[in-house]
Amino acid sequence: MESLWKLMYLLEPAPVTLIVTAVAVTFGSAFRALNYGKEMERNRDLSEASITLDRSQALMIPVMSSLSLILMFYLFSSVSQLLTAFTAVASASSLFFCLSPYVNQMKSQLGLADPFVSRCCSKSFTRIQGLLLVACFTVVAAWLISGHWILNNLLGISICIAFVSHVRLPNIKVCAMLLVCLFLYDIFWVFYSERFFGANVMVSVATQQASNPVHTVANSLSLPGLQLITKKLELPVKIVFPRNLLGGVIPGGSAVDFMMLGLGDMAIPAMLLALVLCFDHRKSRETVSPFDFASSRGHKYIWYAISGYAVGLIVALAAGILTHSPQPALLYLVPSTLGPIIVISWMRRELTELWEGPMPNINDKTHSIEV
Repeated sequence: MESLWKLMYLLEPAPVTLIVTAVAVTFGSAFRALNYGKEMERNRDLSEASITLDRSQALMIPVMSSLSLILMFYLFSSVSQLLTAFTAVASASSLFFCLSPYVNQMKSQLGLADPFVSRCCSKSFTRIQGLLLVACFTVVAAWLISGHWILNNLLGISICIAFVSHVRLPNIKVCAMLLVCLFLYDIFWVFYSERFFGANVMVSVATQQASNPVHTVANSLSLPGLQLITKKLELPVKIVFPRNLLGGVIPGGSAVDFMMLGLGDMAIPAMLLALVLCFDHRKSRETVSPFDFASSRGHKYIWYAISGYAVGLIVALAAGILTHSPQPALLYLVPSTLGPIIVISWMRRELTELWEGPMPNINDKTHSIEV
């Protein structure tokens, strides 16, 4: 009975907001990836093509992630300012990528003239795009100065959407290989890394705050208003929510505690969602009549995947509450998303088509490159 009362914490504002945000970001990332693919097909621009991972590249992701985790564990304080600067640039470009479609849509609806004003990195920039880029860097500057968690989440969500849009999986076979490897990766670094490194490497890296280069520069130049610039920053490699959000109850914690979810726990499942969403899109174009959507053929895989993601995330949070320890989210998210897709596609006799992926097209502009 006591355990059930503990699970009531999942109904508090912080966990509910975390779950809703993660599900919305994962779902939105998949749709942005689909629309971005359509844009590239229309533009026929090789310079804008996404990266399609093959098996060897998918296997290298857990290996490189492990090496990065070890380096961050031992050298984080030495490279934190450089890492913050790199993250700031990546955040600004990701935010620009996410906002561009809405700005273009608004420009079209209002019929605004938008002449080209400059050319950078083999791309032509219009006046409105230049203003948008300035606005994105302004948001990043506000995050560097204040370190506010809302700005951190905004930039982290932008990075997640941009990553899923530019890095693709060709089929369920490669996707399953990647998810299973990351499933084992997450379990090892959360549950067993302390035996080898003397501390929980994943938790240590995830909870470290980076030095703020803006504060360092302002301090060295003795600039006024130094006290308003935060010394340490939460990097936007995770989304965070205060446990006392909207006055929620904090079981056994302080008012400054945060709930957090790594970007990988959204981006990796979102890659699966993007894959099945593209499959759903191809199948819907083959549909003879709109009434076919009422049949079993019209039951989209994306809904099974996103429902499984929500269930897996809730179970992961519940496990963390009951065990009072950090949980590897992919331990729950991989079976809850990949499992239903494989089972349902096998029942529909579409597993082979999903497993091998679409037949390659010589005119397809999405191509594999070395990472």
